[in-house]
Amino acid sequence: MLFVVAAIALVPLAWVIGEATEHVAEHTGPGVGGFLNASFGNAPELIIAVLAIQKGLPDVVRGSLTGSVVSNLLLVLGLTMIAGAGELDRRSLLTQLGTIAVAVAAFLVPSIPGWSGDRDRHSLFVLSIPVALFLLAVYLVMAIVGLRRHRAMQTPEPSHSAWSLRTSVTVLAVAAVATAFVSEALVSSLEGFGHALGWSEFFIAVVIVAIVGNAAEHGGAIVVARRGRTKLASEIAISSSAQVAVFVAPAAALLSIPGSHELTLAFRPVEIATMALATLAVAYVVFDGRSTRREGIALVAGYGGAVAAYALAG
Repeated sequence: MLFVVAAIALVPLAWVIGEATEHVAEHTGPGVGGFLNASFGNAPELIIAVLAIQKGLPDVVRGSLTGSVVSNLLLVLGLTMIAGAGELDRRSLLTQLGTIAVAVAAFLVPSIPGWSGDRDRHSLFVLSIPVALFLLAVYLVMAIVGLRRHRAMQTPEPSHSAWSLRTSVTVLAVAAVATAFVSEALVSSLEGFGHALGWSEFFIAVVIVAIVGNAAEHGGAIVVARRGRTKLASEIAISSSAQVAVFVAPAAALLSIPGSHELTLAFRPVEIATMALATLAVAYVVFDGRSTRREGIALVAGYGGAVAAYALAG
C-alpha cells in the first residue's frame, strides 16, 4: 500500500516540476532551465543514496546511480523525442555527453581492480576519493562554463502569463523537497516489493529505484516535450545524467567518509558498459542537432536491452 500511494503521489509532483521548469525557462532560456530542473530533480537521488549508504547498501547506491544515468539517457530522452521531436541544442548536449564520458572513464580507476575481489574493500575507497574530487571539479567547471554560455546566447522575453522567476524557483524547490520525502517512503517499501516478486537487490536498484527516484523529473521532461519545448526537454534528460555522473556519485562517496559505511565508486562491468554505450548512442542521435520519433523509439528499445542485461547480471 505504501509503494502504491507513494508512486501515485509522484505523478502530480512530476506535473508541478515540469510546469515550474517551463516558467523558469521563460526567464532564463532552455539551457539554464534544464540545469535547474536537473539540480532540483536530482536532490532526491542524493538523499536516497545517503540513506542507502547509512543502511549499508553500497550495491543499491551504485546500481541506482547507474540506472539513473542510463534511464535518463535512453528511456527519458527517448520518450521526450517520441512525445515531441524537433530541434536540439547540439553543442550543449554534446558537451554534457562528453562530461558523462569523462566520468565513466574515471570510474574505471577503482572499478577495474574491483572486478576481482570485494568491491567495497577499503583500498578501493581510498582510490575512489581522488576520483570523486576530480569529478566534482569537472562538474563545477562545466556548470560555470555552461551557464555563462547560455546566459550570453539567450535573451528570453517572458510571456505575460509566465510566473515570476522567484515564484518559479520557489515552486521547484518545494516540489523537490516533497519529492524527496515521497521517494524515501517509496524506496523504503521497495525491499519488500522486490522480495515478493523474487527480484535481486541489484536489479531492484538499477531499474526500480533509479526510475522511481527520478520519476518526477522524468515526468517533467515528458510534459515539457509534449508542449513542443524539445530543447528544454532534452536539456533536462541529459543534464540529469551528467549531474548524476559528475556530482551525485562523487558527492555520495565523499559523504560516506564520516559514516560507518564507505561507498566505493567501483562499478560492475555491466554498469560501466551500459553507461558507456548509452552515452555513445545518444551522442550519435543528437549529433545532427535534431530529434525524430524513430530515434526516440530506438533509444527506448536500447533501454530495454540494458534492462535485459541487468536481469542477466543480477
